[in-house]
Amino acid sequence: MTFLISLPTRRPRRVTRAEAGLLLGVVALLALAVFGPVLPASAHQHGFADQRALWGIPCAMDVLSNLPFAIAGVWGLWALRSLAPVALDRTSRVLAALFFAGLLCTAIGSSVYHWQPLDAGLLWDRLGMVLPFAGLLGLAAASRVSERAGRATAGAVLLAGPVAVLWWSHTGNLMPWAVVQLGGMLVVLALACLPRRDGALAVHLGAVIGLYAVAKLFEAADHAVFDATAQWLSGHSIKHVLAAGAAWPVLLALRNSAARSVPHVTLSGQNAPTPWVSPADHAHEGA
Repeated sequence: MTFLISLPTRRPRRVTRAEAGLLLGVVALLALAVFGPVLPASAHQHGFADQRALWGIPCAMDVLSNLPFAIAGVWGLWALRSLAPVALDRTSRVLAALFFAGLLCTAIGSSVYHWQPLDAGLLWDRLGMVLPFAGLLGLAAASRVSERAGRATAGAVLLAGPVAVLWWSHTGNLMPWAVVQLGGMLVVLALACLPRRDGALAVHLGAVIGLYAVAKLFEAADHAVFDATAQWLSGHSIKHVLAAGAAWPVLLALRNSAARSVPHVTLSGQNAPTPWVSPADHAHEGA
């Protein structure tokens, strides 16, 4: 006699409208990167305004201004380590770790590049930037669309980012990298317009975009800011600090998640526990 045991099968979840919209946006950006016009790099891309050396460090302010990236990265990883397991879902925890670890890589890569601004150093600078971009876009998608959308978005950036950087290094065409960097921010902007999912990490995406946009403006005004500040600070150095500041909304979201995970117990009336009294206290009362 043969017994047939039917095991319950798990149906794959259907693609939601938000997931479909995100997928269409990614496909459109991919088409722009592949079929868009060639975007050559500026002939003066290494000509930063502040060339001063300090303590033996060439281009010192552009090098040292990467320190906030490292501080934010270490701070974020420490906050994640201290966070209770119930405070954050696994997907958000992994994506946040990717984001903060990427900030450390950005600090190292950018410092190496600005120590001696050349194409070889810029290659490592941009490769390091791929990691926080992937973490941030993944967090945005996970908080506004779904966890699997967050994982897929981060994976797409981790794949497309290095390809775009290597394509630029071999052909000089900056368009794929511009799509990864600026197109990614457009995706975050679009996701910021969607309501946040219940229980997701509450990152203020508008604040992230605002800080990053201001940072890019200072980057474009590198020489003008250097002249306006009587050559005290350049726009590029300020850009580093502001871009690192974009990590603050993520840090704040982690702090809020930690606060929500702490149980609040109210003791009153008969539910309050009876205070413990030692035998010595009883003997003292009897005396």
